[in-house]
Amino acid sequence: MSDFTSDFWAYYVAGIVIVSIVACWVLLILTGKTHAMTADDNTTGHVWDGDLREMNNPLPRWWSYMFVLTIIFAFIYLALYPGLGSYPGQLGWTSRGLHQAEVDKGNKEIEPIYAKYLTMKPEDIAKDAQAMAIGERLYSNNCAVCHASDARGNKGFPNLTDGDWLHGGTPEKIQETIVQGRNGNMAPIAAAVGTPDDVKNVANYVMSLSNSPHDAARAALGKEKFAVCAACHGPDGKGMQAIGSANLTDNIWLHGFGESTIVGHINNGIVNIMPPQGQLLTKGQLHVLVSYIWGLSNKS
Repeated sequence: MSDFTSDFWAYYVAGIVIVSIVACWVLLILTGKTHAMTADDNTTGHVWDGDLREMNNPLPRWWSYMFVLTIIFAFIYLALYPGLGSYPGQLGWTSRGLHQAEVDKGNKEIEPIYAKYLTMKPEDIAKDAQAMAIGERLYSNNCAVCHASDARGNKGFPNLTDGDWLHGGTPEKIQETIVQGRNGNMAPIAAAVGTPDDVKNVANYVMSLSNSPHDAARAALGKEKFAVCAACHGPDGKGMQAIGSANLTDNIWLHGFGESTIVGHINNGIVNIMPPQGQLLTKGQLHVLVSYIWGLSNKS
């Protein structure tokens, strides 16, 4: 109930809950005292299948008691647990607190498994078969949804096996990426490049840097205009890991390839976000996962 923007909604919900329970109590009392019109033989006059008649008998007493006990239980529950608007309940129970307690218990149980790896270097962990099996499961649970089960990535999600790292591929940088996340942002720069023709020329020059198929004449014309891109990608187009800009010379295209695609990037820019994942992992799990990912592109 923490999403309420004013006390009105808390009181509104609490009022509906209380009125609903009280209404059940009133309904039970009224139905117990109200009797339908019956014939002399205590039937209601409803007949099914020719001779099946509805009797006007009261509810069994045990059934009525069950209703009463349910209503009493509801009031006791609402006093102890959250349910009346923003009232937290006497026990202070929350689903988030229960989840965290279970997570803490699970982490404590698996702590001995990871303890020995905390004293090992990532390079040594990457050679440990048991650690890599654990790392593979951690990767599957936390990373595969974006980077694919084989870690070769998808369009817009980097391949973790090829050694091409926007922010650096050392264990320290990989850990930094996992813990803090990354926010990649290429601003639209078409206005700075010039005319639509200039943009196409620059796109062809970019493709020429990796010896990809391109229009050589346009590439020659776009070389001078590439100075706008060089501010981030460097004068040689090799990128800068300090700011996470892509290497344009290695023929690895994270967001697609071709003149029209590159023109679109120049015109519209690109935003790519990896949310931080560190809060999902213990220190030991993080260390093993970093070692596993580092090992994917550093196989001996």
